[in-house]
Amino acid sequence: YNTTLPVSAFDVKRQLIFSGHGFVITPLETGLRVGGAVELGGIERPPNYARSKAMLEKAKRFLPGLDPSGGIEWMGFRPSLPDSLPVIGRARTPNVFYAFGHGHLGLTQAVATGRLIRDLVLGQTPPLDLKPFRPQRF
Repeated sequence: YNTTLPVSAFDVKRQLIFSGHGFVITPLETGLRVGGAVELGGIERPPNYARSKAMLEKAKRFLPGLDPSGGIEWMGFRPSLPDSLPVIGRARTPNVFYAFGHGHLGLTQAVATGRLIRDLVLGQTPPLDLKPFRPQRF
């Protein structure tokens, strides 16, 4: 969920992260984006824009003078695996390897996953059991 406000909403030069409050403010060429909420509601559930409105209210407290008018609310689907574990392993097709599904931790887990894939490609035994992450578990 996020709301993109007009450029005139507030003069922010760089991204502001309010991790303890669950939102981020990002300056864009097209405006100022206030966003960051996650909802595990499925793809059939209609958007709950109360989330983006709550983040906007928090942003107003941190940025006195923020003009919330003219904002455009948005919600996008993020893929998620049913067991919350990434897929790491060899595909059924030879020389194809999977490394996806890290949720919101893709950048954080990229180096470790890259090393695991390297071991698989080189035919080496990875330092941990990849059975829980195998693509064929579904």
